[in-house]
Amino acid sequence: MKKIAFLLVMAVLGVCLTAVAQQRQRPRSESYQTGQPSVHDPVMAKDGDTYYLFATGMGIQQMTSSDRQTWTVTRRPVMSVIPGWTTDSVPRFDSHVWAPDIIRWHGRWWMAYSCSSFGRNGSAIGLLSSRSLGAGLWKDEGCIVSSREHRDNWNAIDPNFVIDGSDQPWLVWGSFWDGIQMARLDSTMHIAAGERPRTIARRYDPGFTPSEPNPTSRYAGTNAIEAPFIFKHDGYYYLFVSWDYCCRGAQSNYRVAVGRSRQVDGPYLDHEGLDMAKGGGTLFLEGDKKEWEAAGHCAVYNFDGQDIFICHGYSATQNGAALLIQRSVGWTPDGWPQLLP
Repeated sequence: MKKIAFLLVMAVLGVCLTAVAQQRQRPRSESYQTGQPSVHDPVMAKDGDTYYLFATGMGIQQMTSSDRQTWTVTRRPVMSVIPGWTTDSVPRFDSHVWAPDIIRWHGRWWMAYSCSSFGRNGSAIGLLSSRSLGAGLWKDEGCIVSSREHRDNWNAIDPNFVIDGSDQPWLVWGSFWDGIQMARLDSTMHIAAGERPRTIARRYDPGFTPSEPNPTSRYAGTNAIEAPFIFKHDGYYYLFVSWDYCCRGAQSNYRVAVGRSRQVDGPYLDHEGLDMAKGGGTLFLEGDKKEWEAAGHCAVYNFDGQDIFICHGYSATQNGAALLIQRSVGWTPDGWPQLLP
């Protein structure tokens, strides 16, 4: 009897150990759903009846939704293979890809993305293209523009595509150093021949130096402006930028400012008429210290006749976690954007 009991115990134990082993070997679900995604630097697109959200992450984070309320987050990145040219151009870069942007133009989806290392301007902006977002197949289109430490006084990250009224594509980008840059693109979405980047927005006038040092990097300086996004509305181009410092959780003081221009390449003036290239900008959004400590790196879209503002915010109730913010945009009688309740 003792031998039989011993054998029964060992058999049960074997089944349990097998079950535990199978549980450990079982792969994680390829996707999960959430109502408020954790994101940095979000951008959106709509293809058919599906919304797509892309954000900073290993190989670029991606998720989908039918209503922009419940998001299906896929664990598979946009870029399963990082192109070899990226590490050749940016030796400190790994597979953590920053701040994508996406646009549909001439029958293709174009996605720009940032390769860099924190606080340095040895960086590059890469390009992908696809016929369909649903297929999830992207073609490497190489490098759009790169910056080199000790050579360039600007940083090739945080790209944004804009198409002007003549169907001409432009790229606006930049973070710290001499601020926000802009250049005309060619039909392949690369910098057009003969084009040179020029500054269209700075955090401060070039003759002013803040007394407080940069708390995030000793290399980047104090011209704390980045993440440009241009949105066209009623004859104006509106340039949204992020001021001050991100990526510090609850200690972040990120906020969004805006200016506008009749011409895509500026000058962009704030509500008081000050040129953003000289430190102008009208404050558009900042943390309320109740729900959000800070918020920034925004994008603006028109979906189904409604203007939508998105960005990431640092939650005041969740220990500074970076979460998706979505708000509707209205317009004042004199043509300035405002967030609706």
